[in-house]
Amino acid sequence: MSLAPAVTHSARFSPLRLPGQFQRWISPLVLLALWELGSRTGIIPTHVLAAPTAVLQTIWQMLSSGELPINMLVSLGRAMAGLAIGVTVGSSLAVAAGLSKAGENSVDPPVQMLRTLPSLALTPLFIVWFGIGETPKIALIALATTFPIYLNLYNGIRGVDPKLIEAARSFGLRGWSLIADVVLPGALPSFLLGLRYALAGSWLTLVVAEQINASAGLGYLINNARDFSRTDEIVVCLIVYALLGLTADAIVRALERKALAWRPSFIKS
Repeated sequence: MSLAPAVTHSARFSPLRLPGQFQRWISPLVLLALWELGSRTGIIPTHVLAAPTAVLQTIWQMLSSGELPINMLVSLGRAMAGLAIGVTVGSSLAVAAGLSKAGENSVDPPVQMLRTLPSLALTPLFIVWFGIGETPKIALIALATTFPIYLNLYNGIRGVDPKLIEAARSFGLRGWSLIADVVLPGALPSFLLGLRYALAGSWLTLVVAEQINASAGLGYLINNARDFSRTDEIVVCLIVYALLGLTADAIVRALERKALAWRPSFIKS
């Protein structure tokens, strides 16, 4: 009988608990502290990886001088231009292949062949075709973003419930009205998923594309920092790449919550 209170008391004992959103920050903060400690004690040399405090100082200097915002806007323009082309081409091909058997037979085979080619492996060929200016950079990004849009939208169009289409036809919808009011809205979730993949692909490709004789942009800053072993500037540019990617993904998620609010199964988060 005397053991019961002791067991209950020990079961209630627990270490200091923090809210869930704060618990997720514990391990990153510990890693940052170890990183800073390793840099200050010389375990991590500066030429290998700059300390977090040095990175923060570099961020402030590059923001104050305007160097970081200007080059960030250049990179953002390249990514958005390539993405716009990729979304337009990928959507057009997906609609053509998804709406008819003839379109599928003519469009899908070459697209499936091209998507198996690593887009980054085409860099030398793009340089031969387009030179070393802006065109090959944007073309690489456009190519990398075309296929996620095509595959997801194509599957979304083919995945629209046939009963829904038959019901729409019974109400007199035909041709473009059927496509615009039933098929494309039904494929919208797949398109938005493809857009998220395309955004991720645009940033990944941008990192490599900006190594092609860039005179401005985050890749240009990274190349200069590499030549002078400025690991702090390299880390700053990588952080900006990551933040731009996360921001773009958050925008698509917000668009997704708004555009798909009509779905009964949609759960707002």
